[in-house]
Amino acid sequence: MTSFDRFDAVALDALVAEASLLTRIDRKYVVPLADLDRVITAVAPGTRVLEIDGARDFAYESVYFDTPDLLSFRMAAQPRRRRFKLRTRSYLDTGTSYLEIKTRGARGTTVKARDEYDLRDRDRLTDDARDDVADAFATIGVAAGRADDLGATLLTRYRRATLLAPDGCGRATVDTALEWIEPDGHGFALPGTAIVETKSGAQPSGVDRALWRAGHRPATVSKYATGLAALHPSLPRNRWARLLRGPFDATHRALPSTSQPTSRPAVRSTHPTTAQKRTSATPKEDATCPVTSRSAAA
Repeated sequence: MTSFDRFDAVALDALVAEASLLTRIDRKYVVPLADLDRVITAVAPGTRVLEIDGARDFAYESVYFDTPDLLSFRMAAQPRRRRFKLRTRSYLDTGTSYLEIKTRGARGTTVKARDEYDLRDRDRLTDDARDDVADAFATIGVAAGRADDLGATLLTRYRRATLLAPDGCGRATVDTALEWIEPDGHGFALPGTAIVETKSGAQPSGVDRALWRAGHRPATVSKYATGLAALHPSLPRNRWARLLRGPFDATHRALPSTSQPTSRPAVRSTHPTTAQKRTSATPKEDATCPVTSRSAAA
């Protein structure tokens, strides 16, 4: 396991205050765990690491929701200008959970809404959640009634450490102990792989430069879409072909057959009276703030 002990600590409120980047470039890297320590060692010593109650890496769990015809996945696989991603993200160390709706409209502006969610409901969508999703769908031209088709499709687990650049102008997350699990309990793990995501302004961060010096370049990867394509070879996969032939080759990294799902199987739920109301749904103006985000990939 990579050690972050050499870095000074930064508290969560300070991290948010110093690195609230509204205009940013996101880069993702898929890095062998054997190389990760060398990369982290090369990062500037003034870098700080998020620390909460003495811990420097934390257990995350995300449940992704999609329609039976995998509309969210297919929008990402195409890719289309208009798209959405819907998940609950749970912080297992603190027992808190959030519902996150991320949409991208015709002009390329990404909007992310994040609301606190009951941890007990993290593998299902409540009626209120479906209303919020229907409102978000209306902004990208997806029929509001499709919110009734959504069900849990994929669960991911990992441990995350967060780094803050010395100047506060960039940050990076390092995800390890990666697992992908379907509602029936089948899945795969990548114990020898890390996903590093950097967020910076116009200039690359120190973590980017350390990765480049070690021979790593940005990759097109999505925990949801790439993971689902790895589990189902019949799905469109050209966008992630290189990763699916390499570290994401799930056939060689399957979880034990005794693995149990942590979320209930997806159930398609339709509520006629609610769906009728959604046909005239309008976006909530105060739901979130637009964030201009660009991804750089090799």
